[in-house]
Amino acid sequence: MNLALFLGGLALLLVGAELLVRGAGQVARAFGIPSLVIGLTVVAWGTGSPELA
Repeated sequence: MNLALFLGGLALLLVGAELLVRGAGQVARAFGIPSLVIGLTVVAWGTGSPELA
């Protein structure tokens, strides 16, 4: 049971990370902002914000 929960959580984590990166890339292209800038600001803030709570 624990292994199934672990694997399910890992799969969801991978899917969520992929969606975050793809979404950030689309935002960067839509606003003409370099992907590096989006990665260094928006994605970094999004991944670090749970630690602030």
